Amino acid sequence: MRLQIIKLERLWWSISALIILGGIIAMIISYTTFKAPLRPGLDFIGGTRLQLQLACGVEDTCEQAIDVGEVRNILTEKELGNSTIQVLEGTILSIRTKNLDVDERTQLQQELNEKIGDFDPETTQIDTVGPTIGKELFESGILALLVSFFGIIVYLSVRFKFDYALFAILALVHDVLITAGFFAVLGLVAGVEVDSLFLVALLTIIGFSVNDTVVIYDRIRENTDKYIEELSINDIVENSVNQSLTRSINTTVTTLLPLIGIFLFGGETLKYFSLALILGFIAGSYSSIFIASTLLAWWRNRQALANS
Repeated sequence: MRLQIIKLERLWWSISALIILGGIIAMIISYTTFKAPLRPGLDFIGGTRLQLQLACGVEDTCEQAIDVGEVRNILTEKELGNSTIQVLEGTILSIRTKNLDVDERTQLQQELNEKIGDFDPETTQIDTVGPTIGKELFESGILALLVSFFGIIVYLSVRFKFDYALFAILALVHDVLITAGFFAVLGLVAGVEVDSLFLVALLTIIGFSVNDTVVIYDRIRENTDKYIEELSINDIVENSVNQSLTRSINTTVTTLLPLIGIFLFGGETLKYFSLALILGFIAGSYSSIFIASTLLAWWRNRQALANS
């Protein structure tokens, strides 16, 4: 199979633009709702998270699911009406609220036990993060992303040329925006929150994507040195991408298989971490093949016209 990379370049760009635009719209809506482009988790904004499971849920004997409205009424009575409430699997209650001391948590748990049902104390999870720590985590994560972008620009500029580095960074921004956009939608639709693991996922996606892009760029550089007198830059780029295509697809598929397993069977903690990696790796493979390469060919053609 031979892909028409250059001939259909505007199609590839349009697909990416539409997906990114949808994500940006979702992030704008999220910002107006949560004061952040993605729904922030406890790691970033600070507060207390209680996760309780009904005793009948542990034994799988519950006759009805937890009523979110009833939980909301209890929290409103305690002046915690702005808390975030999630019900998982019908019997697991997750509450994210402002910082609560030990007495406040105890009183809340007692009232929930009285009005909602008996919760199993052995499965109770309580997490507390101060807003200062949350802010430090967020700033450290953003700094790590910026440092990684800078390091990639320097490395690719030295190994290749600056235009290679520029379009590789644009491809990485493409991957980050697509992944973030999907999670903005999930935050609005399904209440999915991002935590420090999400930033780890973004850094991992950047590493995977730039590796795939470097392989294709390396082949473009080799073919340019060999055939620049015989072939146009469009033909060189298209040949190079098709020569690297099997490797790129095999690498992506073999990486996705364990991630899909983690997503399906890895539990709640790793579920959305693995989902971010799945989305990012697919976006990274797409951008390496269809975005970074076609942008490089487009730019080289513009330079040739300018110099002629």
